[in-house]
Amino acid sequence: MKIIHKRIYITLIFILLLISGLGARLVQLQLVSTESFTDKKINLIEGSVKQRTQEMVVDDGRGKFEDKNGQSLTSITHNRLVLFPFLEKMKWPVQQVSEIVGMQPKELTNRLANAKTPVVITKELSHAQVEKINALKVPGVFGIPLKDERPVPLAEHLIGLEAQSRQIIEEKYSDKLKNGAIKSTTPVGISGMQRAFDEFLLPEQESKLLYHVDRLGGPMFGIDVKYTGTANPYYPVSVRTTLDLSAQELVENTLNHYKLKDGGAVLIDIKNNKVIAMASRPSINKKDPFKKQNGSDSVENRLLTPQTPGSIFKTVTAAAALEQNKIQPSFTYNCDKSIYGNNVEEDHQKGQLTFEESFAQSCNATFAQLAKEMIISNPNTLEQYADKLGLIQPVGWTGDVFHFEHFKQFLGEKSGRVWTNEREKKVPNAVAQTAIGQLDVKVTPLAVANMMATIARGGEKKQVKAVDALEYKNNTSLYTFKEHKLKGDTINKATAASMQQLLKGVVQSEKGTGRRFQTLPYEVAGKSGTAEINVKDDIVNKWFAGYFPADDPKYAMVVVDLNTKSAISPTNSVFYDIVKGMYDLNTR
Repeated sequence: MKIIHKRIYITLIFILLLISGLGARLVQLQLVSTESFTDKKINLIEGSVKQRTQEMVVDDGRGKFEDKNGQSLTSITHNRLVLFPFLEKMKWPVQQVSEIVGMQPKELTNRLANAKTPVVITKELSHAQVEKINALKVPGVFGIPLKDERPVPLAEHLIGLEAQSRQIIEEKYSDKLKNGAIKSTTPVGISGMQRAFDEFLLPEQESKLLYHVDRLGGPMFGIDVKYTGTANPYYPVSVRTTLDLSAQELVENTLNHYKLKDGGAVLIDIKNNKVIAMASRPSINKKDPFKKQNGSDSVENRLLTPQTPGSIFKTVTAAAALEQNKIQPSFTYNCDKSIYGNNVEEDHQKGQLTFEESFAQSCNATFAQLAKEMIISNPNTLEQYADKLGLIQPVGWTGDVFHFEHFKQFLGEKSGRVWTNEREKKVPNAVAQTAIGQLDVKVTPLAVANMMATIARGGEKKQVKAVDALEYKNNTSLYTFKEHKLKGDTINKATAASMQQLLKGVVQSEKGTGRRFQTLPYEVAGKSGTAEINVKDDIVNKWFAGYFPADDPKYAMVVVDLNTKSAISPTNSVFYDIVKGMYDLNTR
């Protein structure tokens, strides 16, 4: 008997210990480790709520990019009808809703059949239709504005990409991750301005429609659908860019129309030195943006990357010759000769040309000869004048923004160069090639556009802006990006005035390389360029850079077609259509 009692006591003690252990475990789960369970820091409360909640994200809470007039550059807002799944199990005025939206009742009920998440009816609704739907006050039936990505991305290389990156979050935002301000799955900027402005764009809170469900998916606590979103009047922040939505669409559509595959176009407001439109090609491969192809990845902005300029660089050689008084009135140059002194092919011979005629017709021999003369007295002539015109240093806006020192609007913009080997300054043939933008010369298309704006302004150098301001949600200013001068010496006003006449001559001259643009409604001043990349296969970079209207400059522009064949390049057609398009936009 005693043995039996002893066994009962032991069993009871074991059961008591088991119950105590389970109780302690429940205390740990429900009271102690509710937000940081196990070494993986699992939030049990969050997980429980998520398990019995279905939601629809209306806005991810990340800051937005807007054009200069406040229009979204990355999304289009559409009014949509949203239906929640529990409607399938209840009686609701489907006939009334269908009449408002102009659809058959069966279309709506079919969309709801077996739905597990909220259903978005993609038909566009008017503001009046939205008001009528919401006036019904039917739980689970909403007319709301939803943001969709633009079908054709605008300025995608400039604006950049956002994506989930645990590595970036742990490297840059470990404190925010620890205090719960962001999650490891929060999207962050991985390229372009999304990356440059990332810290300002991080979301405070998502805006959601949500409801609680039981294990069968039916509504709990009644059938009220709740809206959750930030009540903060300041966030999310908007990045007010300098882009003009209409001009950006014009540039994108023109590049697409002519199927320009590698290169792009950039358009600058000359007075304020702001980018109005910028489009790079090829388009970004969203599935693998950093995959290398022909030495570059699709996310690389070609307009911020140094390219061989060819005859565009004659602008530098000409400015140097003018400012150093190397031009003799009525003196002519033998343009039947190559830069090496031998005769060129008969169909490329131009005869004896003056300096002005040489610039208009892009005679290589003239600028090779001038460079050889100038470099004797000053071996650094070409890079000094390239710098005076803003082709060497990065030209994008740089400055201190709050605690960010040397903040750059154009992340990834690279410097230009004239020489890679100082000894080549003593080699006549190397000097000749450099004078016409070949050999080791490389400049960014953005810097070339800035050079044209600098000449149009009379020699005044400025940094280029792509963003005017950061603005709070309530439209008050967080930060304004002031105009910055570009450091370094400049060409004098007399040289700038002479260069303006030379650039006009390229278009106005009967034999000028830009004479095609004579029929445009805006008078154009500019310079063409054909840079030899692969002579054997006839591969070139085809450029046209200039500004317009020539007598009252408002816009500077560069169009460049990289790694193409000269005979099929659409560079001039793209430039022509954009100038005409800008005239139409300004006069409609």
